[in-house]
Amino acid sequence: MDSPRPASAGLLTDRYELTMLSAWVADGTAEHPAVFEAFARRLPAGRRYGIVGGTGRLLDLIAGFRFDADEVAWLQAEGVVDEQTAAYLRDFRFSGDVDGFREGEVFFPHSPILTVTGTLAECVVLETLVLSVLNHDTAVASAAARMVTAAGGRPLVEMGSRRTHEQAAVAAARAAYVAGFASTSNLAAGRQYGVPTVGTASHAFTLAYATEADAFRSQVAAQGMDTTLLVDTYDIAQGIRTAVEVAGPGLGAVRIDSGELAEEALRARTLLDELGATGTRILVTSDLDEHVIAALADAPVDGYGVGTRVVTGSGHPTANLVYKLVAVGDAPGGPLRPVTKRAPDKPSLGGRKATRRRYDDGVIVEETFTIDDSTDDTVEVALLRAGEVVHSPTLDDVRRHAAASLASLPAEAHRLDDGPAHLTATGVSVP
Repeated sequence: MDSPRPASAGLLTDRYELTMLSAWVADGTAEHPAVFEAFARRLPAGRRYGIVGGTGRLLDLIAGFRFDADEVAWLQAEGVVDEQTAAYLRDFRFSGDVDGFREGEVFFPHSPILTVTGTLAECVVLETLVLSVLNHDTAVASAAARMVTAAGGRPLVEMGSRRTHEQAAVAAARAAYVAGFASTSNLAAGRQYGVPTVGTASHAFTLAYATEADAFRSQVAAQGMDTTLLVDTYDIAQGIRTAVEVAGPGLGAVRIDSGELAEEALRARTLLDELGATGTRILVTSDLDEHVIAALADAPVDGYGVGTRVVTGSGHPTANLVYKLVAVGDAPGGPLRPVTKRAPDKPSLGGRKATRRRYDDGVIVEETFTIDDSTDDTVEVALLRAGEVVHSPTLDDVRRHAAASLASLPAEAHRLDDGPAHLTATGVSVP
């Protein structure tokens, strides 16, 4: 069986984007100017804020958005596009502008976190790509930020690669790092994005040896005394005794992956101290989320490994973002007119919006938006101009911005129990 060829960015889209495009190419509407906005009508249930994730990945994908000759031929063979549209796609390059919130910025309902300006054709074909990247990475970053808050300064390791799609795992590791996680177990994220990587051994390593002591001796010999020994394959207390016996009181850390973690951590700390391993850290894993982490606040835990619940957005696998046409021209180069979707429960307000924030002593207290080209936008920044990326901070710059943005929220917004969004953008009423 032939191995499938990876799709270009151009095919990371829904069929209806190209069927719409075909009609617009045929009737001349394709070159009319347009503005699309990505925003959340509401946050996931119980969430008080969101964190923008994935912008850096998205910009590179838009800049490289192409359809190669074989893909265009396949689209024709499948009856998706006719020859006129195929010719358009062969030469396709996004030549418009993109503005948006910085990656790592907190956001609230209604304000656009991304604004795409260009021709109707080139903007519409980006819809699926924009939403698939932003919804995934924003969901992960938003969940990760709550876990960082719950951890109270203790480091978190992202280790969810085995609980999601192989490429989503890389994106999730990046998004979690943006939100404040210290490291990841995913090597591709380390190579592609520079996220610090960590990892030592699984239960399989211990089970591969005749005795737990033999496994620990091998690991220490290979990785040094600063390694982390997994002590719950058989019996946690005995595992800790064996770990200290093999590695000595200078052992770096032990990891506990089962049981009542608060109780097990307390017993582990007591035993480690009795054995003279007072500097040995205790790391815990096992289906952690922000609520479990918060419940461990008083336990003698030095760090957390989080898997499933961060890569799945802690129960919210998307961020509820939508991508809607808000303004369009009636002729190439013509003036824009606002367009408004009025469907019940799914409105979109017409016109390009400018977002403004008001702070009180560094805390966000108000967010408004207006449909007025003369109003300066104090939140969005230029991301692409004429199809070229003009905003390319380093990942650590994005991480620092996320920390600063999260610090601009009041304590109430950081609460982990369900509650309303800290703010809802106002200034223009939503139908």
